[in-house]
Amino acid sequence: MFKDKDGRVVLFQKPNVPIIVWAISMVITRLSHGTVQARFQLLAFIALATWAVMEILWGVNAFRRILGAVVLLAIIAGKLLV
Repeated sequence: MFKDKDGRVVLFQKPNVPIIVWAISMVITRLSHGTVQARFQLLAFIALATWAVMEILWGVNAFRRILGAVVLLAIIAGKLLV
């Protein structure tokens, strides 16, 4: 579950662009208000959804693919319930 195709255990990886964009967007969201906040909330959602889809499709192991699916379901549910 945690091993990649070469048999190495992979739990954490260097952050990729969507995760970095998500993190920066979340900081700006917390520090802003109004239109700026709304735009960065949308950017954060898109970035995290992109990361999740990338993990589902190209994750290095089953754990990463499942994590991507769980995150994608959670953020979609969060949008639907708000």
